[in-house]
Amino acid sequence: MVSCREEDDKTILTNTSAGSLTVNKTSITLDETIADQAALAFTYTNPGFSPNVSVANTVEFAVPGTNFSPVASQTISMDEKTFSLTHLQLNTILTTLNVAPNVVKPIEIRLKSSVNTTTAYYSNIITVNITGYTPNPDLIYPKINVPGGYAGAAGYADWNPANAPNLFSPTKDDKYKGFIYVTNPNSEYKFTINQDWAGDKGDDGTLTGKLVETGEQNIKAAVKGTYYINVNWAQNTYSSVLANFGVIGDATPTGWNSDTDFVYSPTTKTYVINSIALNNTGVFKFRANDDWIIKFQPESGDETLVSGTAVKSFLSSEGTVTGDPAYKVSQAGNYKIELDLHNSAYYKLTVTKL
Repeated sequence: MVSCREEDDKTILTNTSAGSLTVNKTSITLDETIADQAALAFTYTNPGFSPNVSVANTVEFAVPGTNFSPVASQTISMDEKTFSLTHLQLNTILTTLNVAPNVVKPIEIRLKSSVNTTTAYYSNIITVNITGYTPNPDLIYPKINVPGGYAGAAGYADWNPANAPNLFSPTKDDKYKGFIYVTNPNSEYKFTINQDWAGDKGDDGTLTGKLVETGEQNIKAAVKGTYYINVNWAQNTYSSVLANFGVIGDATPTGWNSDTDFVYSPTTKTYVINSIALNNTGVFKFRANDDWIIKFQPESGDETLVSGTAVKSFLSSEGTVTGDPAYKVSQAGNYKIELDLHNSAYYKLTVTKL
C-alpha cells in the first residue's frame, strides 16, 4: 500500500506484526433455547503497521481443509479488542458453511484485517469444535408483518405488527411471500417490518399492486379464505391471490374427482383435515382452488410419509418442485393431515394415523 503526496514522495507501508485471535472455549454445543445469548467470546489484536493505518476487520469461519473457501464472515470493530457471538449467530454460520446439525464439527477461525480493497492480513488460525442444531426458520429468515383487522380471528391480534402473520424471504433478497387466512370478507391489512408501525406500507390507491409508505391505503381481502401474498419490499410491489387448499388423489375416498378441503384452525394456526381414509395403493396431492396452478408436493425422499413425522413441503408455483411427485402412505387407514403454512421458508406437512 502506498500513500502519495507528490510523484516523487512516496511512503511505503510496512507490516510490523501479525494480528492475533484467541477464544474462551475449544468446544461448544449450540442451544436454540438460548439463541440470543453469547456462546463464544473472542479476544484479538490488530496487525501492526508502520506508519499506523486503520484496518477493516472481519472474522472468518471455514471447515478445515477448504482453505477458507467457502467462508462465512462476521464484521467486527477495529477498536473493541473483544467480541462475542451468540448461539444463533454461530448456528447461522454453520448453516452458511453447509455443516450438518447435531454433529460435532471442527471449525477454523481467523481474523482478517483489510487495509484496502485488495490487501488483507491474516491472524493465526484457531479451531473450535462446534455442534449446531437444526435452525428454526422463524429465526433465520428475514420477514415482514401483515397486521390487519382479520388477524384476531386467525389466532393473532388485530392491527398488531408484533402479533401478526408474517411473510418470509427464503432467498433473503427483499422478496417476501406467504399465506394469511381471512375469516370475514372485506377485511383490511397492510405491511410492516421489524414488528412495528415505522415504515409501514399500503396500496397507493390505484389497486394495481403498488405500495407506498406515505398516503397509503389499507389493502382489502374481498372474500373469506386463504390468500397467497408476494411482496417485493425494495420495489414496492405486491400481489395477492386466493388459495384455498384441499387434498385429492386415488388414495382418497373421492379419487381424482373432487377435493377434500382443509379447515383453518386459529388455535394451531394450521390447516387441518381431522380424519380422512387413505389407502396405500394410490397417491395424493394438495392443490388450491380445485385447480393445478398452485399445489404442494414432496421431495423425492419424502414421497412415502411416516405417521407423525413432519416433512418440508414445496409449492410448485414457487419453482421448487422437480417433476410431478405425489404423496403416499405405507399403511391404509384413517389419517389426520396438517399443513403448517405460517413460514414460506419451511412449509410443513404432517400426516398422523388415527
